[in-house]
Amino acid sequence: MNAAKLPAACAPWVRTRLRTAPGVSAALAVLVLLTAFLAAAFPRSVDAYETKALRHDVASAPPGQSVLEVATPPPSLGRAPAVRESAVREKALSSARDALVETLPAPVRADLADSSYGVHTTKPLVADEAWLPRPDALPPQLTYAAPSALPGHSTLRSGRWPAARGPVTLDTREVEAAVTEETARTLRMKPGSTVAVPTRSGVELTVRITGIVAPLRPESGYWAVDPLFRAPSLIRDPGSRTPVFYWRGTLLLPPDTGPALLATMGEPELYWRLAPDASGLTAADVPALASGIAAVENGPGLLKLRDIAGPNTTLTTDLDAILGAYTSMRAAIGPVVTVAAVGIGAVAAVVLLMTGALIGARRHHELALLRSRGGSLRGIGGRLLAETAVAVLPSAALGLLLAVLLVGDARFLPALLGACAVAALVCVALPLRTALHHRTPLLHGARDDVMDARPSRRRTVAELTLLVLAVGAVAALRRRGTSAGSGADLLVSAAPVLVGLIAALVLVRLYPLPLRLAARPVARLRGAVGFLSLARAGRASSSGTLPLLALLIALTTAAFGGSVLAGVADARDEAALRAVGADARISGEGAPSPVPDGVLRQVRAVDGVEDVAPVRIEYRTALAASLDVRSDTKRATLMGVEPESYARLARDGGLPAFPAASLRSGPGQDEALPAVVSPALADRLGERPHTIRSQAGDITVRVAAVLSRTSAVSDAEFLIVDAKRLALPEPTTLLVTGAALDTQRLLAAAKKAGPDFRVGLRAAERERFVDTPMQSGAERIYGAAVVAGAGYALLAVLLSLLQTAPERTTLLARLRTMGLTTRQGRRLLAFEAMPQALLAAFGGLLVGWATIALLAPGIDLGSLALAGATAPTTYTATLRADLRSLALPAVGVVVLAAAVAGVQAWWAGRRGSIKELRAGDTR
Repeated sequence: MNAAKLPAACAPWVRTRLRTAPGVSAALAVLVLLTAFLAAAFPRSVDAYETKALRHDVASAPPGQSVLEVATPPPSLGRAPAVRESAVREKALSSARDALVETLPAPVRADLADSSYGVHTTKPLVADEAWLPRPDALPPQLTYAAPSALPGHSTLRSGRWPAARGPVTLDTREVEAAVTEETARTLRMKPGSTVAVPTRSGVELTVRITGIVAPLRPESGYWAVDPLFRAPSLIRDPGSRTPVFYWRGTLLLPPDTGPALLATMGEPELYWRLAPDASGLTAADVPALASGIAAVENGPGLLKLRDIAGPNTTLTTDLDAILGAYTSMRAAIGPVVTVAAVGIGAVAAVVLLMTGALIGARRHHELALLRSRGGSLRGIGGRLLAETAVAVLPSAALGLLLAVLLVGDARFLPALLGACAVAALVCVALPLRTALHHRTPLLHGARDDVMDARPSRRRTVAELTLLVLAVGAVAALRRRGTSAGSGADLLVSAAPVLVGLIAALVLVRLYPLPLRLAARPVARLRGAVGFLSLARAGRASSSGTLPLLALLIALTTAAFGGSVLAGVADARDEAALRAVGADARISGEGAPSPVPDGVLRQVRAVDGVEDVAPVRIEYRTALAASLDVRSDTKRATLMGVEPESYARLARDGGLPAFPAASLRSGPGQDEALPAVVSPALADRLGERPHTIRSQAGDITVRVAAVLSRTSAVSDAEFLIVDAKRLALPEPTTLLVTGAALDTQRLLAAAKKAGPDFRVGLRAAERERFVDTPMQSGAERIYGAAVVAGAGYALLAVLLSLLQTAPERTTLLARLRTMGLTTRQGRRLLAFEAMPQALLAAFGGLLVGWATIALLAPGIDLGSLALAGATAPTTYTATLRADLRSLALPAVGVVVLAAAVAGVQAWWAGRRGSIKELRAGDTR
């Protein structure tokens, strides 16, 4: 009888391992999920804020700069009148517009809603009507335009819309027009007014005003490309020796009246103003966009435009300048952001390697047993790869999905590569480490203690190589910097990481020294806890470089990111202070006007005002006597101040101390007023008295002190005297200091001072320095770098303690059988964890501070802090150490180490010692 063959009982390896240790797999999956999310979100975030910045720059640029204006003269006089007339009619212009839009090379796109086309005269024509205003007895000069879709871009205020009454030809003698409210009010026009326009035939063309319109969106390209469409302007007569002015404005004719303009003397021109559509642009489109604009300006694309509009067609735009400014800012900010990316990437990689090392150490005996019983390295590595991939690959995919969902308007490929890099590192780290560690059967040998370990020659050579790389990276960063044009060099961007790596290697070599020094006096004490804790710390594995490396790089990255944010904030604060002079400033526009005494008292009584410094400021004061002033005379800013209040203002604003005593010294024998001047002006004036021309006449000053910078002025050359000693001491500016100022009452005080007085706020000026999404996006990247660096530092501490947790639990169980109390157990574990935690914390503080000090000369934060604003050109934003970013992560490392040790001691005390004692020695 043949018995049926039974299959062998064999449980699948991966399923068995996942059921045996689900907690380890879940923790690994969560770590991979977070790291893959960061790796995928970073390139997408950079793409997103660069794309948003590009769209913002193009959309917010003045239409006169961003619009692509295609212009061509009408057909020549030698052509038939019917041909010339048909070329400027609405149908022909509209068809040409559609063809021009289709011809634009991708990714250049036109926004048809904001685009316009039509015919306009390019030469202003004198209007001699007696009822038109004449400011300096000069008649106004008018231009005439027949734009498309006037009712769609304006609303009718009075009268009716202009219209073409029948076919308009070269012989038409009357057409209708509309004007805007500002044009009508300034030029005294109303429905029914007529203007005579000279023509080539000598018979005047009558333009009758039928309606007054108001622009729906005055800032749109329809109205803003040619400001005369919206409002007239006073123009100085260039042919007059004396400054005389006349009005210039534009009358808006209906479509299909272009043929009538061909008969005028105004040199008519056909135009198509194509507003760029920025909604579909991305940062990756910038090279193609710049190339496309260059092609249609002076390249093959222009030939295609001429095939459509005419042989003399031209295209003008400043969109290429906008792209150039955007590219310059991106090139300046990119290297600074790359430094943060390299730092966080290095920390994440080290923590992932630590996780693989922890898992491998926990399974050391299991894998050694498999190896001793004939398991091949390929088979063991393949099974480890399979069980790791089951947890890692779905987590990495989920992290990628979250990054794609949360961060839009970005490319997918860089995010995919980042998530795949994380998954590949984790999947390869554990099998590769196992294969290298179990190449030969492992026997119990001597302890691998940090106290007794001696670095090999290979390790010494590797450390020296890293030292050379770190020195080269730091030197290159200090010499080349991160300013625009230097580019994003990976070695230079890795300078903080390399400094942290070298510091970790040095600290590992120096670590045994303080342990030996501390062990000798502790050994003489009566208690055993101190000696045991130091002995345990000294018996730590000599391979502990990885946790220390992760901690130092994480702390350095967090400190560097926090210092960047602090440097940016300081730069904006100081630039705003230079622009305003205090927390608030009340001053007049144009010529200096004195502030009434009642206004000064009213401002002092405003809620939140702590101090008010009245200042008299005279800009462009000639540094010569009245008789010697010429057009090329050097000039400076003269300031008359109250020495005491101005000194308090400088102290409260964090500026260099103002030498008030120098102004109170009184005039010398030569009757010269003592003055505090800028360094450049001090070199110019010298030590002798110097006569300058003020608004009240000539005054003689001498240099009493030199001040590098001061409040209220941003000029490189300034001169400060005591206001009481001036012939006109009345202040023209009030500098207000206060934390919570009542803005409405300050505005009321300024209104009382006069119609020309304005209120400037330091907070509002500071907000102007953050005017692009690229700046705010880069700041968010650095904020995330600080948080991620601190988080990975704490995670590195936790992984380091978990790696030796079973051994410490067994030690506590054994010592409790010898009489160790619960309190002594907590102290033992806390003291054992403190040496490495304190080493990492203090090392992180020192390395972070040293890294910032070394790299500060090469880090220029000017583009990140002050881009897009009119900040003083002499000021550069530099990197400085931020105490909170240095201290908080370091303190967190020590606190976490102590907390984990305390929790482990408490948990081990509750579980009892039977299980640990039965498990045997697990060295």
